[in-house]
Amino acid sequence: MLAEKILVVDDEEDIRGLVKAYLEKEGYQVFEAEDGIEALKHARTLNLAVIILDIMLPKKSGLEVLATLRQESDVFIIMLTAKTEEVDKLVGLNMGADDYLTKPFSPRELVARVNAAVRRLRSGTQSSDQQVYNYAHLRMDVSAHKVWLEDALLDLTAIEFNLLRVLMAHPGQVMTREQLLEKVWGTEYYNDTRVVDVHIGHIRKKLGGSFIETVWGVGYRFEDERV
Repeated sequence: MLAEKILVVDDEEDIRGLVKAYLEKEGYQVFEAEDGIEALKHARTLNLAVIILDIMLPKKSGLEVLATLRQESDVFIIMLTAKTEEVDKLVGLNMGADDYLTKPFSPRELVARVNAAVRRLRSGTQSSDQQVYNYAHLRMDVSAHKVWLEDALLDLTAIEFNLLRVLMAHPGQVMTREQLLEKVWGTEYYNDTRVVDVHIGHIRKKLGGSFIETVWGVGYRFEDERV
């Protein structure tokens, strides 16, 4: 199996070098970019599995790069933010980042996040199951990685698709935020549960506010309205 390609985008050479060393020990092919322009160039020419993207970048900010990439790709993106950049962290998630880590971060934790993302990518491409879920006005074809509301094809990121898939696979069942973190982001995920809330909010908007119910203090439930 060919080594997955990972892009590390940070204007600090020491951070790029440290992350690259850890990821290469895991067998990944690692590329570096020190500014937003270079990051977009690599993202458009390389078949990347994961992008590790710092918010504070020269030439183009990480948020600008994220906005551009989300118009072009659903590649898994991990944002890097400083501890004081709480607003930027939430903005990044709202703009389509899949995950985030705050600086200073543990390289081992970052590697665990990348490993989990790559495992999901591998399992998705190797699956031969022809699973189709049909609900009132909503249809998901897992093997085709497509969701339709009425007759309209929804534009979902990979994380949004996987979150919705887990919920649709357990209709009427309350899924806690922790369960969703484990099933969608992986068992190595140590971040707070707000990342679930943000992505659920994105899905709800695309579904027109239907199907997903909040169970306050617990988690979320997919309303069982089968055709």
